[in-house]
Amino acid sequence: TLGTQTDYRDGEAQTDPYSPEYIVHSGSVPEILTLATLTWGRGLPAGQAEMEIIDRIREKRAWEAALPPMDSPSNIAKRLKMMEAMERKEWAYREEEIDKLQKVQLEVFKKLLQRQEDNQNELDATRLYNHWQNHQKAKEEKIRKIQRDCALMLRKLIAKRKNLMGKLERRDIINEYNDFSSQTYAPLSRIGFFPDNNSDYCVVKNFYLNTFAGLCELEESVQDSVSQLKIKAPKPKCTITKTGYVKRSGRLEAVLAHVHQ
Repeated sequence: TLGTQTDYRDGEAQTDPYSPEYIVHSGSVPEILTLATLTWGRGLPAGQAEMEIIDRIREKRAWEAALPPMDSPSNIAKRLKMMEAMERKEWAYREEEIDKLQKVQLEVFKKLLQRQEDNQNELDATRLYNHWQNHQKAKEEKIRKIQRDCALMLRKLIAKRKNLMGKLERRDIINEYNDFSSQTYAPLSRIGFFPDNNSDYCVVKNFYLNTFAGLCELEESVQDSVSQLKIKAPKPKCTITKTGYVKRSGRLEAVLAHVHQ
């Protein structure tokens, strides 16, 4: 009991069940050795499928024990007949297993195909929704453009309808002064208004600047130091250093003078 693990251990500390060493006596074939291929996690603990395998092994061992000996022609014929029947039974069982396996594989394939179809349908639905959204945006933009064009044409028709027959309308001074875009506030040059005509409206008219007598009086009132200017001639710049080297500015002036000539 010290080497046996129980089912009540924690999952993280659970190890494979303990299998004690055994010795097979000569001439004996224990039934449990037929299940040596089953290990923990691969067939153990035994389920419905494993129990069916154990029952079939027991039936086969019982059938082998019931086979007649091969000591007479009748027993040989009976043995062959039993072996043929067992072989047909084995083939029928194998076909049944193959059918079960194919059904399981078919169900798996159906689930995979269904999942793939669902994913494809979802992708198609997303693409259709995005395409529909793009068409809706284009449709809304076209509708807005049509509405803007419609409003523009309506304003043009209303303006044209106001003077349908080209009749002369009486001037409405109140409306002109109420509308800041009217000819009162913003007259146009094509109707005979030129803003530069009254450009000398703000010019200062002075007696001392516009008449000769005023200029003479203004000149007499000015001091002599203002009218008689004393200008000193500028000294020529020295472009040659004490060592006889021509400065860069001097070379540049010489080039400019040559270009000017």
